[in-house]
Amino acid sequence: MDLNLLKRRGQDEWHISPRGKMLVPGVIYATEDLIRGMDEKVYEQVTNVATLPGIVRASYAMPDAHWGYGFPIGGVAAFDPDLGGVVSAGGVGFDISCGVRALRTGLTVEDLQPVKELLAETLFRRIPAGVGSTGLVHLDKHEMDAMLAGGARWAVGKGYGAHEDLEFIEEHGCMAGAKPECVSDYAKKRQQDEMGTLGSGNHYLEVQQVVTVFDAGVASVFGIREGDLVVSIHCGSRGLGHQIGTEFLKRMAVSAARYHIELPDRELASAPINSEVGQEYLGAMRAGINCALANRQMVTHLVRQVFADLLPQATLSLLYDVSHNTCKVEEHMIDGTPTRLFVHRKGATRAFGPGHPDIPPYLRAVGQPVLIGGTMGTASYMLVGTKESMELAFGSACHGAGRSMSRHQALRQWHGRDVVKDLAARGILIRSPSFRGVAEEAPGAYKDVSEVVDAADDAKLARKVARLEPLVCVKG
Repeated sequence: MDLNLLKRRGQDEWHISPRGKMLVPGVIYATEDLIRGMDEKVYEQVTNVATLPGIVRASYAMPDAHWGYGFPIGGVAAFDPDLGGVVSAGGVGFDISCGVRALRTGLTVEDLQPVKELLAETLFRRIPAGVGSTGLVHLDKHEMDAMLAGGARWAVGKGYGAHEDLEFIEEHGCMAGAKPECVSDYAKKRQQDEMGTLGSGNHYLEVQQVVTVFDAGVASVFGIREGDLVVSIHCGSRGLGHQIGTEFLKRMAVSAARYHIELPDRELASAPINSEVGQEYLGAMRAGINCALANRQMVTHLVRQVFADLLPQATLSLLYDVSHNTCKVEEHMIDGTPTRLFVHRKGATRAFGPGHPDIPPYLRAVGQPVLIGGTMGTASYMLVGTKESMELAFGSACHGAGRSMSRHQALRQWHGRDVVKDLAARGILIRSPSFRGVAEEAPGAYKDVSEVVDAADDAKLARKVARLEPLVCVKG
């Protein structure tokens, strides 16, 4: 990206002044090197989002931002319904509520070594992963609607986990306002056999070691310390979420003229929040969030079963579960006034600061955990939300490293078998149904996750707590 397009306002804060039809500025949080490495499309998409009706404060991009569909991945924007604000399917994305959850194990690396190979094989065999992967449960119409309305609460009610898990999931495991009737029969059909599966792409299940603690006080509240083993699960709403996004993007594009919405890009298809299309999308999208929450809960249950068989001394308590790719109703201060906003986070994580009432009581004093995933051979991070983030970007932070090249480019540069072999030499065991998928997700295809996290920390979007490195990875 050309730095001449931006005005630097801080070490890691860059502004795009309103021009043309922009209603608000654009703001990108990143280091100079990350900015230079970003595609010009990120600039274009940030400015396009700034033209949408009812947007408030700014159109934001996180340090991991890269080109996406409509919104940049790593994009954050909030809309005021009283100002004609819109909801955008492109501002949420196709993998609705794709997210990460972290589980404490109560184990150390020494506990893992005797069963490391067996654990990798057993997790791979018992947690379905890959394109078209199916789970052990088939949902009929009644159970599908119950799952879409109940989310992780439904899953726990079916025996997939414990009631105390729900306290450590955003929305307590169930997104209010879900309308299963707004989800098409075809979307439901795509999902009926996919519950309890990782899927493909950048989704994974990892056993990780805490290698560095940056903030001992917060880490203590999180219940982690150096040497601990943690399990990280990254997956979303599978085919159902993708279908909801596909269908409503078409509907919004067709209806935009009726609502007098001028779209700078068809991929930014939007509808007024208070319109029929807008309300139906919100109902379907919230059902998609519940699908993802239930899915991660079911995968967690399968992981716990594997550990119970191989490492029965493990505890596997839920530390936290965060969602990416959502639109949520939140109250934020705008010009000194508490304002109800519809906050879109596409490839971004909610990062509420200390004292926020939506944070579980035992975490409230320090802030919300922010879980930043790496990719196979790279580190992951735990951060915590900050007081400053609430003013900087509606309490938002990055969600991962962010791609630095397309999947096609990655396939031309790496071979999956070689990636698996190289990582094994480093002590990282990879299990995947697809060597092609491994090549597409090769560590080198992503930005430097440490630089991304450092930028988020420097900008005060979230504060570093711990660095984790992978030991076992089941890759979709």
